[in-house]
Amino acid sequence: MAGVSSESLKAAQQELEAKLPTAPLSLAEELFAILGLLDSNAGLRRSLTDPARNSEDKARLVAQLVGGKVSADARAVAEGLAASRWGSARDIGDALETLAATTAIAVAESKGAGVDGLEGLENDLFNFIRLVEADHDLQRALVEPQASAEAKSALALKLVPNAGPEAQVLIRQAVTAPRGIKPTALVRRFVELVAQRQQRWIANVSVSRPLTQEQISRLQAGLNGLYGRELKINVNVDPSLVGGVRVQVGDEVVDSSVVTRLSELRRKLAV
Repeated sequence: MAGVSSESLKAAQQELEAKLPTAPLSLAEELFAILGLLDSNAGLRRSLTDPARNSEDKARLVAQLVGGKVSADARAVAEGLAASRWGSARDIGDALETLAATTAIAVAESKGAGVDGLEGLENDLFNFIRLVEADHDLQRALVEPQASAEAKSALALKLVPNAGPEAQVLIRQAVTAPRGIKPTALVRRFVELVAQRQQRWIANVSVSRPLTQEQISRLQAGLNGLYGRELKINVNVDPSLVGGVRVQVGDEVVDSSVVTRLSELRRKLAV
């Protein structure tokens, strides 16, 4: 996904983030259900991604289709996607799949006190992948065209009886609606989303010289207060920084190194 679709997905992810701290797992299930509706109706996808159609009309179309059938939050997410611009009819479905999976992942994150919940979910998903990829009969059974979605789901969940509810939702989605790829490939995509979410709990800190334990403790306390969560800190000594500190948490970078300040000064002088 690139260009306008990538921008629309990023905006949708930012809007969804505000809902995630209190989102129930049912929101992920509702979003997957709406995805099923989109995937089953090519005409609907074309209508929702038609650049000649205004955003309000597209949002109203979605509201008519899902209104009263899903929660207000699920409806708002679907309407927001419909009102956005997409490079292809496939992209809106891919975006909805990403948002649904992200919701399930965030529920595991909240229940497991952050990174521990994410690691548990990641382990559940990897267990499923390992079991299926080690057995060709299982692989064939999970893509058998004559088998019902219910049968595939029951078989898949039987493989990981101790998996948490969030992993179950993601695995069930992968085996019943893999959307043109192998179920294990889709589960791997979900694992990648888990890994991205984990980065929010890791602070990669670069400094010009080694820190004392007291300095690390102060840094830990300061970053925890800044981000509002208990971060894991990785400290890397980088003499090229000259001085200061560079902190990266997920996609966010806080850089107060001498090198960065000098570079900013050069840019200002060049204007």
